[in-house]
Amino acid sequence: MGNRKKRVLFLVNHEVVIYNFRLEIVERLLNDGHEVHISSTYGERIDELVALGAKFHEIVISRHGMNPVSEINLLRDYKKLLKEVRPDIVLGFTIKPNIYGAMAAKQLGIPFVANITGLGTAVENGGWKQKVFLTLYRNAFSDIQCVFFQNTENRQLFIDNKIAMGKHKMLPGSGVNLERFPVRNYPSDENGVVRFAFISRIMKEKGVDYYLAAAKAIKKKYPNAEFHVCGFCEAEYEGKLNEYNANGTVIYHGMIRDVADFLENIHCVIHPTYYPEGLSNVLLEASASGRPIITTDRSGCREVIDDGVNGYMIPCQNGKKLIEAVNKFMRLSNSDRKQMGLAGRAKVQKEFDRQIVVQKYVDEVEKA
Repeated sequence: MGNRKKRVLFLVNHEVVIYNFRLEIVERLLNDGHEVHISSTYGERIDELVALGAKFHEIVISRHGMNPVSEINLLRDYKKLLKEVRPDIVLGFTIKPNIYGAMAAKQLGIPFVANITGLGTAVENGGWKQKVFLTLYRNAFSDIQCVFFQNTENRQLFIDNKIAMGKHKMLPGSGVNLERFPVRNYPSDENGVVRFAFISRIMKEKGVDYYLAAAKAIKKKYPNAEFHVCGFCEAEYEGKLNEYNANGTVIYHGMIRDVADFLENIHCVIHPTYYPEGLSNVLLEASASGRPIITTDRSGCREVIDDGVNGYMIPCQNGKKLIEAVNKFMRLSNSDRKQMGLAGRAKVQKEFDRQIVVQKYVDEVEKA
């Protein structure tokens, strides 16, 4: 059965989810002769995926809404799509495609593989929303082929709630493409310039307030330290970010297209998140590029850091410890910083190569 060519359908909520983190799976399946279909909202990267040979089906998803009518419509849209495409297997990523895609697939008897890329604040924070989501997961995943987890904490929640028992498997996050993120020459610290970067969606739970406060404190002591900020800015932070950018505390770049390139001149990536991560891609990409990291002791981040070896780990929501870690980093010699970065590269090479993830997906497709 293994070599029969399959029709594989990816369900995602945004084209970046597939282009940035799943491209190698798409390429491998196409190279193996499978037919690949992608369902997502439309975005500029879709054209590049179609150019590779994938077929695109547009479905618009309200990523954060909980309107029952739009949720029922999404389930209906997925069922219609599955009947039209008739895939041999469906691969789901992110919360809504996982839940409603798996429900549709179950009703039509189609194998489904889910990837828990993080459970989101609704599930993390308990309360009625958590109960609703866990009930939806239990129903959707009752007949699933496999559920991939990116960290043990998420898996434990499913075990505690007896969801998809016996179908759990672990992945090293989304993995990182070691060729696309090669080791970059480490920048010098001429004139005492040390550059830090925050690369993430600019929102409270990603720890941006702690980063801004650290930038302000460190620049008083080390005026040549630079604090860069990259990413989509949530409306509530626009004012604050513009103000910090205008007074020179940070340098805001907006969305950047090429993270690998941007990391070339950065000495250290800071990710002070307390958001429910699956496994942080920015930390994997920074480490692959040979850049030290400073991040928090929470699932999705602690897997990538060996404290004091490839960077520093600090408690969540602790501004004082973040400032201490940045101070400590400033006092290192540049060759020690470089060694930290190389230790990070060695770690991701050994544990987080994206080809590990690709192979696990190929194995699941061959089972269908």
